[in-house]
Amino acid sequence: MCYRPAMLAGNPTLRQALEEKAKELGFCAFGVARADAAPRSGERLREWLASGAHGDMIWMEETAERRSSPQALWPDVKSVISLGMSYAPGIDPLTLADQPDVGRISVYAQGGDYHDVVKKALKALARWLVEEAGCELKVFVDTAPVMEKPLAEAAGLGWQGKHTNLVSREDGSWLFLGAIFTTLELEESAPAHAVHCGSCTRCLDACPTAAFLAPFRLDARRCISYLTIEHKGPIPIEFREPMGNRIYGCDDCLAVCPWNRFAQAARANAAFRPRAELTAPALADLLALDDASFRAVFSGSPIKRIGRNRMVRNACIAAGNSGSAELVPVLERLTEDEDPVVAEAAGWALGRLAAVLQLELTGP
Repeated sequence: MCYRPAMLAGNPTLRQALEEKAKELGFCAFGVARADAAPRSGERLREWLASGAHGDMIWMEETAERRSSPQALWPDVKSVISLGMSYAPGIDPLTLADQPDVGRISVYAQGGDYHDVVKKALKALARWLVEEAGCELKVFVDTAPVMEKPLAEAAGLGWQGKHTNLVSREDGSWLFLGAIFTTLELEESAPAHAVHCGSCTRCLDACPTAAFLAPFRLDARRCISYLTIEHKGPIPIEFREPMGNRIYGCDDCLAVCPWNRFAQAARANAAFRPRAELTAPALADLLALDDASFRAVFSGSPIKRIGRNRMVRNACIAAGNSGSAELVPVLERLTEDEDPVVAEAAGWALGRLAAVLQLELTGP
């Protein structure tokens, strides 16, 4: 190990001091695992990719080998420090389900961009560790080819639930994960050996598009989060009505998890507090977005990465499900949009509204 003498002589161990520093920087969950602590994660990833369940996410295929284990990404790594930052919401994410004139944005995207917030804190923690221990390390959050969830499970932060996301006893399903790979051999945390889901299937039953083929098996091609964020083309017809008014992501499988009753909004990082304009945006406003206004509205938000066209496409689908005649004029304009995917979605929405409004006028 490469502890500084001052640290060896002091009362707290390096690991204890590291955990205290992590909490000071805004992390509410901390754990350490050996770099080889999740040996089956690579095999499971390859099986999932072979099934085609990743859809358009070709980058997962391209990085599969490096993603399969920490050592495949960096041979010198000895320990993985797993960290979690809470974004627990103050209100039920399902509240807007019955308000079809507004768009539903996933809780994680209503505040500051977690990529920036988590990475900044990770870098600060990494600098502290280098100063104290003189080691080599690398920091990762989300976009890097790292299996954060299996590693977090191995580090004791929680377990992967039947919805495939990490579940924490303290923070429920509302954790952003980050990792620090280091050449230090740090004291390990007790791993989360058990999956504390029992016979509960609420997350599976709640999925609007039946994206779970079985417990712990997600077909991303059917997932609303994938469809509204990662998928670039037209939304498949079979999923449009089930999307409802979801325009960016979906929280349903997370929101119904019983473990969320222990999650406290007070533990959430202040950077993730919802922005007023993103909590319940009017569909009429979203449909009117051009490139410039899209960038202005979603500046500093993770939503900015999908661009105007995908957002308006999603809003068109929500408009078609709204039953609102007030949205017809803007949808008519969008049928002439330069982006053919947007134009097609607008045409579908108009057709669906016409059918619904006719039914309302004539009765069954």
